[in-house]
Amino acid sequence: MLVNALPMGLKMSIAAGIGLFLALISLKGAGIIVANPATLVGLGDIHQPSALLALFGFVMVVVLGYFRVQGAIIITILTITVIASLMGLNEFHGVVGEVPGIAPTFMQMDFKGLFTVSMVSVIFVFFLVDLFDSTGTLVGVSHRAGLLVDGKLPRLKRALLADSTAIVAGAALGTSSTTPYVESAAGVSAGGRTGLTAVTVGVLMLACLMFSPLAKSVPVFATAPALLYVGTQMLRSARDIDWDDMTEAAPAFLTIVFMPFTYSIADGIAFGFISYAVVKLLCRRTGDVPPMVWVVAVLWALKFWYLG
Repeated sequence: MLVNALPMGLKMSIAAGIGLFLALISLKGAGIIVANPATLVGLGDIHQPSALLALFGFVMVVVLGYFRVQGAIIITILTITVIASLMGLNEFHGVVGEVPGIAPTFMQMDFKGLFTVSMVSVIFVFFLVDLFDSTGTLVGVSHRAGLLVDGKLPRLKRALLADSTAIVAGAALGTSSTTPYVESAAGVSAGGRTGLTAVTVGVLMLACLMFSPLAKSVPVFATAPALLYVGTQMLRSARDIDWDDMTEAAPAFLTIVFMPFTYSIADGIAFGFISYAVVKLLCRRTGDVPPMVWVVAVLWALKFWYLG
């Protein structure tokens, strides 16, 4: 209900914002963008082999993608990894490792601290962040996959049920709160469209518990080109925003830029909701705002005002 009630401009801005977010993550991982005390961020040392390999990898995946080479992303990652190994830029950690036990964290829950006033605010924040991280990723990735029908996501309830089940299971196992990875867009770009893709990835993730040393041998700058490539594809969603209508363009713009600048999908969506409601109200176009948008905008405003 919440996701399907979103105005089209906000939906497209969420997808585009995730694209910019992926770009920032990839550039940071490759060392091309670094922290700068004077300007917040700055250009890293592009003479470093890791940065050069990341840039080479981006050009490679773009060219392979242009010629519709199947597996362009994985080919690029493997190529950069092999080159890095030959240059001695990454360490080979082996193939098979020991699977860690779950006994230290399994079902280790503190129910005593649950029934306190301070915990209410914590649960509220976790709920909002988890909900909008998940829905934002679902909308962005689904749009990239072409799965939206008239701007709505079919079978959304099943997707959110799977996500909520994973959150509960993850908590029981002692992990941090689970949420759909925005990097899932890479799988969509590679051609994944059905539930079989998710099942395959899940099985391979389980296998990575045993082969974690091999996965660890892949350097970050080898995966950075893939994320940057996916980011460029997702940014195309911005063309579907009505930039001639400032009551649509301004909230969409805030949604897009706040995601990378706050390093949070949820915060980007929050400022998009709030600005959309406020701008429409002041421009006397409240009829454009679905009731659910008003509710969510108020909740986020209260969260920022009282909890930061």
